Amino acid sequence: MKQLYDVLIIGGGMIGSAIAREMSRYQLKIGVLEKNLDVCYETSGRNSAVVHGGFAYDTGTLKAKLCVEGNKMMGQLSEELDFPFLRCGKVLVGNTKEDMATLKRTMAQGEKNGAVNLELIDEKQLHELVPAVVGKFAMFSRNSGILEPFHYTIALAENAHQNGADYYFDHEVTAIAWEEDYYKLTTTQGEYFCRWVVNAAGLGCGTISDLLGIRGYRIIGSKGDYIILDKRTGPLLPMPVYPVPSNTYMGIHVTNTIDGNVTIGPNADMVSDFTYYGVPQKNMDYLAESASRLWPHINKADYIRNYSGILPKWVDEQGVIQDFKIEIRDDLAPHAINLMGIESPGLTAAVPIARHAIALMKEREALKENPAFDPHRKGIVRFEKLSIEEKAKLIQENPDYGEVICRCEKVTRAEILQAIHNPLGVSTMAGIKYRTRSMMGRCQGGYCQMRLEQMIEEELGKNETEVLYARQGSQVIMGKVREEA
Repeated sequence: MKQLYDVLIIGGGMIGSAIAREMSRYQLKIGVLEKNLDVCYETSGRNSAVVHGGFAYDTGTLKAKLCVEGNKMMGQLSEELDFPFLRCGKVLVGNTKEDMATLKRTMAQGEKNGAVNLELIDEKQLHELVPAVVGKFAMFSRNSGILEPFHYTIALAENAHQNGADYYFDHEVTAIAWEEDYYKLTTTQGEYFCRWVVNAAGLGCGTISDLLGIRGYRIIGSKGDYIILDKRTGPLLPMPVYPVPSNTYMGIHVTNTIDGNVTIGPNADMVSDFTYYGVPQKNMDYLAESASRLWPHINKADYIRNYSGILPKWVDEQGVIQDFKIEIRDDLAPHAINLMGIESPGLTAAVPIARHAIALMKEREALKENPAFDPHRKGIVRFEKLSIEEKAKLIQENPDYGEVICRCEKVTRAEILQAIHNPLGVSTMAGIKYRTRSMMGRCQGGYCQMRLEQMIEEELGKNETEVLYARQGSQVIMGKVREEA
């Protein structure tokens, strides 16, 4: 007998998981269909990790409105969901009269949008905030900040799950059919049925929209490359440093991270391949050269990794980037919430985006509150961040805290075990990495990677060829080089 969900959400990234979490406030049976093996393998985990102030978007747009709302609530979300967030501020640095005119327009637009704590500062004030920066003046956004996008996405998903949402990984949706009073969703792992469907597919939003019968959207990819610098550069950058923005692009910036690294980027290349994440050497050289004009402390000796991310941008026939689209088209796809072009500031605006989508649903159906909803979720304790007394107490309670598995990031066996047995059932190497920061340090897994692989084998009863790094086909071990005699 088929199982009927009230809502099936296509896409389990930051937006899909925010929608699942906010919908679990109501008495709804919710399922999430995610094509990847975890919730943060695409845009949700490949970005600048900046919580924006809301000044960079045209007044009156959803991007502006929902970004300002998301910025205001991020502190509360951090407390409820137990993910790291730092309201460190951000500066947009200028040098010329034209730069000053642009910053004044940007600040005025921000104030119209409802962004708060924006001010123009002179060279002396700028260098008091960021001594290592190069610039004559800046706009200071005191309410901007940074967070850990992996932890934020995972926290949203785990809280949704603990409130009843079912997560199905490796379930790519290949067909959608409306059958009078419910939808049939065909996936690579079977069929699912629901009264409501939500398109939160991110880079796949155009494909899912077409499957729903809502055709005509043009989605392009904006690929941004990044360089990650060693933590020894962190003390030189207390907050993100941006150049003066253009009309459509915030420019190559330098960003501090929650864990003390520095990231350089992104550039913005328009791409049609949404699966290629390689970073050419010429792009890395361009990033370093451009960012050095703002922050001249970029040395190849400090490079520890590069990465890239792709933003799904909805554009019109002339290629002009459009606002977020969050809609229900009763004439084409009844009981379907369609989200298109959810790019930056999607990270900042994720929960307001979810609430906006649910408000459209409420216009068509009365929702009953879930009295058992719990907004709180507890994450994995970061042993390395604790005091000596707290560490000693934990080791006494659980000796596994006394064994360090990842030396660079000082991640203990106890933390790895909690990650392996995570509530969502994710069992990949990358899934453990994103939950603990193991393999994210200077050696990038040179010391701990195979120890993690062995722990996954032992804890989950897998053989050596079954452990995947991130995706299907990414076996860490393909087989034995030679058989024992």
